[in-house]
Order: sequence, then C-alpha cells, then structure tokens
Amino acid sequence: MTPEIETNTDNVPVSAVILAGGRATRMGGEDKGWVPLAGQPLIEHVLDRLRPQVDEVLINANRNQARYQALAPVIEDGNHDFLGPLSGMQAGLAAARHDWVLFVPCDGPALPLDLMSRFRAALTPATKLVVAHDGSHLQPVVALLHRSLLPSLQQALATGERKTGRWFARHQMVAVSFVDQPDAFINLNDSVELAAYETRLLRANAPLAGGTRS
Repeated sequence: MTPEIETNTDNVPVSAVILAGGRATRMGGEDKGWVPLAGQPLIEHVLDRLRPQVDEVLINANRNQARYQALAPVIEDGNHDFLGPLSGMQAGLAAARHDWVLFVPCDGPALPLDLMSRFRAALTPATKLVVAHDGSHLQPVVALLHRSLLPSLQQALATGERKTGRWFARHQMVAVSFVDQPDAFINLNDSVELAAYETRLLRANAPLAGGTRS
C-alpha cells in the first residue's frame, strides 16, 4: 500500500539534506563544501540560507565527515565510488526524520530564501516530488522528495540508473519556477566560476542572490 501523503502542507515538517558527497573533479578534486567564498566555506553559505526554512538538516558526505559533523549530522551513502546525487538522495530518504526531504547541493550559495515556501505551495495530495526550475532548465539537485519514493530509488540504483532527471520523470513531479531569481541556482563547479562569482559579490558589496531576508 502506498503511504498516505500529508495534505496539510502548511505545517508538515521537512528534513533537508545537503549533498556534499561528490568527487568535484572540475574543482581539482577538492571537497567543495569547504572551498571558501568571500571568506566563508560554501557549506556554511548553504546552511545559513537553509536552516530557517526546514526542521532538520543533514549533510551527505563521503569524506571529511568529522569536519562536517561539527555543522550538522552526517550521513554517508556508502559509495566511495561517488555514484552521484541519486545515491545521496537514497541515503537521505533513509536517514531523515521526516517524510518530506529537501535536497540541495553544497555548491549553491545563493539558494532562495523562499525555497520551501514555494515548494510547499506547489504540493498536492498526488505530488511526491517537487523540483526547482530556473526558467530554462530543471535544477534536479534542488528537489523535495517524499519518503515513499525510497523503494523506487533503491531499485533504480540497483539497476544502474544514475541520471537524476530520468528517474524523476517516472514519478508525479511538479516543477516550481524561480525565473525571478536568475542567480539562485548558480553552481560553482570550478575555480574560474568561483573567482568570477566572488568578484561580483565583492564589487557589488551586496548579499548573495536568491531573495532577501524579511
């Protein structure tokens, strides 16, 4: 029997998992969570924006676990071959305290401050998966998943599936537009992108994009 999904979405609790388990080959193999941006590690930028929006935060990491543990509870996906975001999502759905689990990347320092409020507004009784859309593309590592998807995800990984978007498409999915926040899902994949974004921040002497605090 499929678990009943909570329909009163205004108050339903949400866990969040920051995906920090990647290989980061384009960043020279560095652990991207600890790469500094404007004097602060990327993981701390993400935490600052995420914590006010959710009820629990976990970090999916396959290295530097003790260092991450000082910030939030750490979960490993058990795959040191770095199998990609779906592996981290599987670990997060299995470990999270709540039925709804928000996933975000560790290299997204400008996540929307209204991310969860928009995701909550998009939920329906039939929805199991909500994903961000930047106006041009889906952002598959910024997604809200229901725990009932765990068996499907386990099966997909067991059969060799690694494409996040392809697995998402098998389920009742809602895309939420953030076209009004064009920099919200900027990913700092290499040192050139990091330096360029840092220069923009320092030149503007402005807060990170992705909304303003009230």
